[in-house]
Amino acid sequence: MGLLTGEALTTLAVALAIFLLLVDLMHRRARWAARYPPGPVPLPGLGNLLQLDFQDMPHSINQLRRRFGDVFSLQLAWTPVVVLSGLEAVREALVLRGEDTSDRPHMAITEHLGFGPRAQGLIMARYGHAWREQRRFSVSTLRNFGLGKKSLEEWVTQEAACLCDAFEAQDGRPFNPNNLMNKAVSNVIASFTHGRRFEYDHPKFLKLVELMENALKEDSSFLREDLTDAFLDEMEKSKGNPESSFNEGNLRLVVGDLFAAGMVTTSTTLAWALLFMILHPEVQRRVQQEIDEVLGQVRRPEMADQARMPFTTAVVHEVQRFADIVPLGIPHMTSRDTEVQGFLIPKGTMLFLNLSSVLKDEAVWEKPFCFHPEHFLDAQGHFVKQEAFMPFSAGRRSCLGESLARMELFLFFTCLLQRFSFSVPAGQPRPSDRGFYSFLMTPAPYQLCAVPR
Repeated sequence: MGLLTGEALTTLAVALAIFLLLVDLMHRRARWAARYPPGPVPLPGLGNLLQLDFQDMPHSINQLRRRFGDVFSLQLAWTPVVVLSGLEAVREALVLRGEDTSDRPHMAITEHLGFGPRAQGLIMARYGHAWREQRRFSVSTLRNFGLGKKSLEEWVTQEAACLCDAFEAQDGRPFNPNNLMNKAVSNVIASFTHGRRFEYDHPKFLKLVELMENALKEDSSFLREDLTDAFLDEMEKSKGNPESSFNEGNLRLVVGDLFAAGMVTTSTTLAWALLFMILHPEVQRRVQQEIDEVLGQVRRPEMADQARMPFTTAVVHEVQRFADIVPLGIPHMTSRDTEVQGFLIPKGTMLFLNLSSVLKDEAVWEKPFCFHPEHFLDAQGHFVKQEAFMPFSAGRRSCLGESLARMELFLFFTCLLQRFSFSVPAGQPRPSDRGFYSFLMTPAPYQLCAVPR
């Protein structure tokens, strides 16, 4: 009896192994197609998972790029992935082939969190009717609430002054600026979602910031005020329309997406900006000299001043380039067969856009791996745009809050440098300019001293 049981188990194991092998071969079939991108040989079942360091994915990707080129393939378990690097490949995929490459991989987690099957939000929404509807709504609502208008600029400038007051309250003692900057940037987003700013110790506001820092917990029912009023109006208008994406789940996700994208990326960039200022005091002095010449030390900056402040503008851009806070972007997926750089990419393939390879392309930038504001200045000291400056991605899925982020970065940074000189605290070691990767590239925790000028 035991022998028979053993034989049965052996037969079952062999059958299971053959089944898994056939499934693996089925998922690898795209690799046998003509002109499919090259890549490392995947293991059965695991694919290339063991060849990637998920603690430092950008490094793994760039190592593989050196072996296989700007367009190469991976297999993550049974998920086919194509990685695109370099300005030409990334631009072709996002801009020229945008209709083919703007989908997102399916994210079942939103359903598990209780948002419902028709709730996808903005960032991870599949490319189709619901995403277009929510993108149009968000863009028009942000515009109605002041994006691109003087009223919003005044709101950001007011918040920058509040942030400076919070820095001044530190009395020149060493402190980590991240939490205060999170609160300041969150208040700008709160102007859209709540129609007001919050004091930095307001219990409701502290809960909201904590919620965003913890990636949007289930209980977000308190997000119910200003932008949400417009959303609720749309929900009322679309009652009975099964195709409408205006529903309770999407309300929570859209507001959450606006906070997560609008707060975390901008405050992380500002954290890098102040770190670079204490690491490069000569750059800080040049920024302050330009501020003194254009603004003095009393008048608050305005966006109109940017045209007369080329060095400060170049520094802000170089912070974004060198900090490189979203090195692999957000995964895309092909919605139909397409072609990039002569390679065939089948429908349903996940795409990793190696934005880091564009922002640090050795063929484009003079000193790609150094903090060098002159990347954005010509020989006469005038600010120059660079085609390879792509921190907000590009194409249909480019960041919808790009204009707001640009405004916040310039106004917050200029206000802070106008009022304070920043330095490494006495007795502390010089902080590192190497970041930690966990989707975002964030600076290692550091402290600084903010001394009023």
